[in-house]
Amino acid sequence: MVARILLFVSLIYTGAITYFSLIVMDFKVSLAGFDPTDKMLHAGAYLFLALLWKLFFVFKHSDFKRYTTNLLWVAFACFVFGMLIEVLQGTLTSYRTPDWWDVLANSTGVLLAVLLFLVMAPTVKSLKQKVD
Repeated sequence: MVARILLFVSLIYTGAITYFSLIVMDFKVSLAGFDPTDKMLHAGAYLFLALLWKLFFVFKHSDFKRYTTNLLWVAFACFVFGMLIEVLQGTLTSYRTPDWWDVLANSTGVLLAVLLFLVMAPTVKSLKQKVD
């Protein structure tokens, strides 16, 4: 049951990132062409994206042995998703442009999620055992 809820939330969240990445956004705060607020939003969004998908896989699989392997696959998939979104911004829209700083911010969020999951592995394992 928990895995189904996490799958639903993960899919909705992934769709929301896709939607908000491809619509017209009128606000900009920029310091010499670099927007720190935007980059923090990117990092936070992708940190949460990776967390949601990793939690889904934690609760989907009965064994905890694939924890690190799944974590690396989730991180890779989130990184590729972020790159794909940047490509789509450059090809599908005339009002958005791909930005390597966004890719770096997305990747930073994913890396932070990986580090968080590695540090929190014992806690996540005990939580999973309580739910199962």
